[in-house]
Amino acid sequence: MTLSQYTKEFKYNITLATPVILGMLGHTLVAFVDNIMVGQLGTAELAAVSLGNSFMFIAMSLGIGFSTAITPLVAEADGEGNFDKGKSAFKHGLFLCTVLAIVLFISVFIAEPLLSFMKQPEEVVKLAIPYLNLVAASLIPLIIFQAFKQFSDGMSMTKYPMYATLLANVVNVILNYLFIFGKFGFPELGIVGAAIGTLASRVIMVIYLWYLLSQHHKTREYVLNIKIFTLSKSMIKKIIDLGFPSAMQMFFEVGIFTAAIWLSGILGKNPQAANQIALNLSSMTFMVAMGLSVAAMIRVGNQKGLKRFRELRRIAFSVLLLSTLFAVVFAILFFIFNSSFPKVYLDYDDPTKFADNYEVWTIASKLLIIAAIFQISDTIQVVTLGVLRGMQDVKIPTFITFIAYWLIGFPISYYLSMYTDYKSAGIWIGLLAGLTASGIMLFIRFNYLSKKMIVHLNS
Repeated sequence: MTLSQYTKEFKYNITLATPVILGMLGHTLVAFVDNIMVGQLGTAELAAVSLGNSFMFIAMSLGIGFSTAITPLVAEADGEGNFDKGKSAFKHGLFLCTVLAIVLFISVFIAEPLLSFMKQPEEVVKLAIPYLNLVAASLIPLIIFQAFKQFSDGMSMTKYPMYATLLANVVNVILNYLFIFGKFGFPELGIVGAAIGTLASRVIMVIYLWYLLSQHHKTREYVLNIKIFTLSKSMIKKIIDLGFPSAMQMFFEVGIFTAAIWLSGILGKNPQAANQIALNLSSMTFMVAMGLSVAAMIRVGNQKGLKRFRELRRIAFSVLLLSTLFAVVFAILFFIFNSSFPKVYLDYDDPTKFADNYEVWTIASKLLIIAAIFQISDTIQVVTLGVLRGMQDVKIPTFITFIAYWLIGFPISYYLSMYTDYKSAGIWIGLLAGLTASGIMLFIRFNYLSKKMIVHLNS
């Protein structure tokens, strides 16, 4: 195929992915705003939010990963024009996501005492516990929102989740300002105020998305009159068969970044704060790749429903090419501004904090160089995962992500950070190794599977 046969898909790919990207950036922006506002309180407070969120990241990865099972099933049903199949997939997905959200909330709450046994700085743990108590409750509305979002994405209606997320961001910024710093007569609660903003914004987010979907003619009948407890064992099994491996894929990836937070905490509060800055900035560029991954999952799911496997492969390559171009741009930006970006998070006006802030800035600047390098491999692995989910291939990719992150990436991170002078940089070199290994193996899997589907169709 000529290059134009791939590039001609760019416009539609961007149109479909942009609302998803903006919505996902909205989630990251919540963390970004929290980090900037909390960073003004001090490096210990910033490290505490990082430590508390490390537990949240694990739980969120399982919930969000599981919810992705809804999108390819709904997209396939939409491609076939099968309303009953699409509503069944959504209803069962919503039920399972709600149950999972409650279980994850309870799990985080029970696991909280582990903070005291993880060799983290004592002042950081003391600040993190009350923050985690409150923010853990936000898991329930967040994961329920994800069920609605994945359904909306599967219907190729990617704008509505974006609108809900943008509203949530406005609420979060306002409540953060009021409760973190105690403005306009509100109590000054520090990082607990950030948790209040996060919880309230996520509740509003899910309510608003449901309202939008209930008003649209295409989705009204899907989200109204849901007989949530009238369930089919076969559909539950189908969603679990897709959702559980997808959850584990995200868990393995998020898990290694969470391990990076914990390893940084062992090195000290300033390395942990620097890791949080680099992680937050990398997360924002990752959301662009994640949005394109969702677009790939939707389009590939549609083509699978139509059994147009050559088109499936062409569209997948078009999204991979587009996302790689974006990754190159982000890599260049990280290289150029590696020393400028971290300064946004730190308060240089307070002379008593200058030594800590300077150390955080120095470490974060180095980490962003490594983050620049792994932009391409991170993009390839997440977009290819989206393609494979659209093809409803999830089991082999789960083993691939485990091998890449935990048999390759984590041992490198652990050894270089604990036993060499690389320290924080060593953690991120391990991340680079894991993401690169994942990207290569997942692409090989997609290339093999898509060719096999075409051969079987022609035989």
